[in-house]
Order: sequence, then structure tokens, then C-alpha cells
Amino acid sequence: MHITTKIIVASAGVMALVAGGSAAFAAVDRPAPKVGAEQAIQIAQKQVPGSWVREVGFDGRATQPDVWEVELIKGDTEYELDVDAATGKLLKQESERMDSDDSDDD
Repeated sequence: MHITTKIIVASAGVMALVAGGSAAFAAVDRPAPKVGAEQAIQIAQKQVPGSWVREVGFDGRATQPDVWEVELIKGDTEYELDVDAATGKLLKQESERMDSDDSDDD
């Protein structure tokens, strides 16, 4: 029984390493975005002047353009903007009023 458990644990570890290696290999083949994070922030802040950056993330999409997802805060409103990582074009802008239970420490 102990041998079976060790084999299962070892197999799970090998599968995790192979999956992680495959993901790393796929990331190496992908070209770097032409628009960097700082540029995406500047583009987003031009749309919402006087805001501050809450979060920035890169979303590499398979069939759609890769985007920088930028979250901005201005007053009691949160803005979510998607900036095309290749062209710098604004693809999406949404906003919503923050509730009193929303925290800046997410």
C-alpha cells in the first residue's frame, strides 16, 4: 500500500513538471508585446485623467488580441480598461461605483 501511494505521488509530481515545462515552452515562442505596461497605463490614464492605478495585468489570448488589463480608481469609481498589446488601441472601458465593502487591499 505504501508503494502504491509513493508511485501516485511521484507520478503527480512528474505530470506537474511536464505541464509546467510545456507552459514555459509555449511562453518562449510567443513574441513580446509591442506596447509595454507603462505605455498601457499612460493610454488608460488619458481616458480617465486624475486616476491612480490599482492593478495592471497582461492577458495573452489565443484567438483574440493580447491585451493589457488596467484597473484605475478615481474618486469612488473603479474603471477597467483593455488596451491592445500590439497597437495600443483602447478595446474596452467599463466603470462601476465602488461599494463601501470594496477594499483597495484586494
